[in-house]
Amino acid sequence: MSRYRAPQKPSSNYVTAEGRQRLRDEVYQLWKVERPVVTQAVSDAAAQGDRSENADYIYGKRRLREIDSRVRYLSKRLENFIVVDRPPEDPTRVFFAAFVSVEFENSAGALTQARYRIVGADELDPS
Repeated sequence: MSRYRAPQKPSSNYVTAEGRQRLRDEVYQLWKVERPVVTQAVSDAAAQGDRSENADYIYGKRRLREIDSRVRYLSKRLENFIVVDRPPEDPTRVFFAAFVSVEFENSAGALTQARYRIVGADELDPS
């Protein structure tokens, strides 16, 4: 099995100010809070001796790699972001960072209104 990854198309560099702050907070959480805890757990597990059969050590090292990978990815993305911090001038058109209200008929036949914000993949929140 190869570790080669095919090049991916560059994604959008646009982000809202709130989205950039959330990503900065995630980097801080991973690097300053979570990583030191995992590093200490790996050190404690390594001090127990045989590392080849030490699950705490193996999974701790895996988690460290995941954290480092995510921090590296986010750091590169944060460097290249273009922050969109003002609303669109034309409220009748949909642009990046705009709020869109949608009316639809639910299963009971009643009209329901939902409000969405147009954001990039880095800010996507499926909930």
